Amino acid sequence: MSPEVALPIIIPLMTGTLTLLAWRSNILQKILSVVGSIALLISSIWLLTSVKEQGHVVLYMGNWVAPYGITLVADMLSAIMVFLTGMTAVAIAVYSLASASASHERFGYYPLMHLLLAGVAGSFLTGDIFNLYVWFEVMLIASFALLILGGERAQMEGAVKYVTMNLLSSAIFLSAIGLLYGLVGTLNMADIAVKLSEAEHTGLVDVIAVMFMVAFGIKAAAFPLFFWLPASYHTGPVAVSALFAGLLTKVGVYALFRVFSLIFNQSIEFTHQLLIWIAVFTMVTGVLGAAAQFEFRRILSIHIISQIGYILLGLALFTPLALAGGVFFIIHIIIVKTNLFLISGITHRLLGTYELKKLGGIYKSRPFLSILFLVSALSLAGLPPLSGFFAKFILIRAGIEAEAWVATGAALFVGMLTLYSMIKIWSEVFWKSLPDETDSSAINQQMTPSLAILYLPVIILTVLTLLIGLMAQPIYMISEFAAEQLLNPSGYIEAVLGVKP
Repeated sequence: MSPEVALPIIIPLMTGTLTLLAWRSNILQKILSVVGSIALLISSIWLLTSVKEQGHVVLYMGNWVAPYGITLVADMLSAIMVFLTGMTAVAIAVYSLASASASHERFGYYPLMHLLLAGVAGSFLTGDIFNLYVWFEVMLIASFALLILGGERAQMEGAVKYVTMNLLSSAIFLSAIGLLYGLVGTLNMADIAVKLSEAEHTGLVDVIAVMFMVAFGIKAAAFPLFFWLPASYHTGPVAVSALFAGLLTKVGVYALFRVFSLIFNQSIEFTHQLLIWIAVFTMVTGVLGAAAQFEFRRILSIHIISQIGYILLGLALFTPLALAGGVFFIIHIIIVKTNLFLISGITHRLLGTYELKKLGGIYKSRPFLSILFLVSALSLAGLPPLSGFFAKFILIRAGIEAEAWVATGAALFVGMLTLYSMIKIWSEVFWKSLPDETDSSAINQQMTPSLAILYLPVIILTVLTLLIGLMAQPIYMISEFAAEQLLNPSGYIEAVLGVKP
């Protein structure tokens, strides 16, 4: 028995249930949410430790061994993703103490948040391709409900685009599962990998692979089906935007890493060449879109797209160094992107707007907040010695070694434009003087308990960004371990099925 692989799913489900039962008391909901998030983080640390010691941790639900029952399985990539989910959950839960409105709390903010976390953790830990679809739908339901909290016009417009594209993704995903099941007669991912490797390779396998690529590409906001993201992510409450930015698109990325290393590894020349061009266009279009924006959260939202391109580049190159760089980049970007959204929420609390032209004067009145932003912004741009520098350096070196000159050049170009976007935010929000038409009364307010609560997760995430940069070697070793497992899926298959492939 390996309960540590089930706890990251059980804990948020239980927390969501308890907060739902406590819907009459906002204070009790807040306490339960923070405690549940901390418990999720602790359980994720237990899982990460077990995976580091054992390589793989497997749990057969109901003692029905694979491939007949539902299997939960964690390798290093899964464990890393669950750990990052736990960290993000704690940061958002604490931030929500001071940012979530009473009306949102009454309409199920905390139950929905933890239902979403359960869906994210379930997606990372399931060993069954159909259950991956189920957890995706759990996330879709919870995220849609969170996105429309407040019922503002912009939220509803963004939510419609969001749910439409994700329903299309789900339909393609389910169709691909049906075709794959008809081909191999099993839904367990390890068993699919074995039977697909033994079956005669046909064009149908490539068709199914592309269907999965499209379905997960929509979830990950990859080119060319990313337009739902900039229309929706910036419209909800800021804590919701931060949660989405940190985790949701990374579930789609994780699914791509999983299926195109474990299942569809017969036509690497075809699938991964396609992924390289998807990665390049995702990077370039995302950063160009962000450079043209002048709204704080919208810039950050569109930048998610370009950062997804970097991660996909690691998968597309499919070398040990590239995959390690992709995993390293995931660790870096979840922390940094979540933090930048939280910082945008603090500036909104101070000045009441996200429009750059109406913002300013933060550095003069709040120098500490300005430094917190600068650390995360420069890390996003890839400046040394911050986490983003090492993440991009590994990927660019992998691109050079693979002689992928176009992709490597695009990655360098996107890095420079990312720096431009971050400097634009710094200049407009923090450095320039506050415009005369903007109310300056709130910006000079004393540090209140609620404002201090907003600062707390931002400080912690900023410190983590610095530590990843200053102590990059241990993070790289963990990423390298995950990359080795992805390149050699026989360990995953043997752990799940109990036989060597």
